[in-house]
Amino acid sequence: MPKKNYTKTGRSCRVTFYLPADVGADTVSLCGEFNDWNPKTHPMGRKKDGTFYTSLYLDAGDSYRYRFLLDGERWENDWEAESYLPNEHGADDSVITV
Repeated sequence: MPKKNYTKTGRSCRVTFYLPADVGADTVSLCGEFNDWNPKTHPMGRKKDGTFYTSLYLDAGDSYRYRFLLDGERWENDWEAESYLPNEHGADDSVITV
């Protein structure tokens, strides 16, 4: 599940997204409504244990759809997301509310 840390004012939240190492990917990008689904905007780093991660600030009080793009070709949901919504491609998007 993404980790949330709200700012002192409560108007924004630093959200850290994680994807386990066992996804079998060399590269992962976080794509969603917050970056117009652009895979170049939020490439994920890799911890020593192989877990992928990235952090970004999102406006509090909003919900955002997102997915992970593995190796530039395979879409994966966050299986610990708060909820899911169907998308126009016949799959589901992960959803986070901050």
